[in-house]
Amino acid sequence: MTTTPRRSLPLTAAALLVVAALYGVTPAHADDTDPSQPPDTAPSAAAPVKVDPTDPDLKLPEGATLATPKVLDIKSVVEDQSGDERREDTNADVTFALQAEVLFGKDSAKLGGEAKARIATIAGEIKKQNATQVRVFGFTDNLGSSAHGDVLSKQRANAVQAVLDQDLNDPNVTFEVRGYGEQYPIADNSTEAGRKKNRRVEISFPRTEGQ
Repeated sequence: MTTTPRRSLPLTAAALLVVAALYGVTPAHADDTDPSQPPDTAPSAAAPVKVDPTDPDLKLPEGATLATPKVLDIKSVVEDQSGDERREDTNADVTFALQAEVLFGKDSAKLGGEAKARIATIAGEIKKQNATQVRVFGFTDNLGSSAHGDVLSKQRANAVQAVLDQDLNDPNVTFEVRGYGEQYPIADNSTEAGRKKNRRVEISFPRTEGQ
C-alpha cells in the first residue's frame, strides 16, 4: 500500500493560541503587545493613582496660611504705525517710549516743535492718572563711544523733563531723570531699524487704579 507523506500546514495565530492553551505555554510570538503603542514601549497604567483626600501630607503645615490672592500683571502695548511712539500699560505703570528722531536732530539734545506737542500729550496723561512721580530715561544705540552715549542720553532726558515740568506746572510732581546710553536695548543694534528703536526717551509713571 502506498502512503501519502504528510505535509506540515502553517498554523494560524489562532491555532497557535489553542496549542499553547493545551500545553500550558505561551508562544513567543503571542499578541502580548498593543499595536497602537510604538515598539519597545511599555503600556500605560490602566487607571490613575487614587488620591486620599485625608492624607496629612496634603494639608498645610500647622500655622501656615495661603498667600493673599492677587491679580496677575497684564501688559498692553500699543505702537503707532510709524513706530515713532509706543505706549505700554500694566496694572501698575504707564510707559511712553518716543523715538529720538521725532524729538531731536541727529546727535542733538534740542527739541523740535513736533516733539513738544507729543510731550504735551503725555503730560495730559500724567494729569489724568494723578501721578506725582515721573521717570524720564534716555537711551541711545551702540554707535560711537559709550561715554558719548551716556552724556547724550542724559541730555535728551533732561530736555524732555524740562518740557514736562513746564506743561504740568505742579510742584507736587517729582522727577527721576537718567541717561543709560546704550544699555538696555530693546532691539538688535546690528541693523539700522533696530538702532532706531534703541534711540529713545521713555517716560513712565504710576497708573491710577481704574484709569
